[in-house]
Amino acid sequence: MQSILAVDDSASMRKMVSFTLTGAGFHVVEAVDGQDALEKAQSHHIDLVLTDQNMPRLDGLGLTKKLRESAKFKATPILILTTESSDQMKQAGRAAGATGWLVKPFDPGRLIEVIQKVIR
Repeated sequence: MQSILAVDDSASMRKMVSFTLTGAGFHVVEAVDGQDALEKAQSHHIDLVLTDQNMPRLDGLGLTKKLRESAKFKATPILILTTESSDQMKQAGRAAGATGWLVKPFDPGRLIEVIQKVIR
């Protein structure tokens, strides 16, 4: 079973994402912010990271940069799921090493479709 690290400071958003992913057959590890995600990424096998952008302690771009510094996460797909939709933010995401950018509110079917395209 493939594992997805779902990172969002909103408990309700984590629940929705987790419910969607679990229903599609993925194992989900939840994290409350980027810092929590970094810690969990070290102690779990993660096949894909799905992170919010705007969070306390460490935002999505910061998390993406830090994960990309680690050999373990050089090739791991990282998707940013956020309310941010400006081209400037999307470019910053790509520059940080994000694989893709999805805008909230998300369509569950589309989310699964995108994940299945990029996950190994």
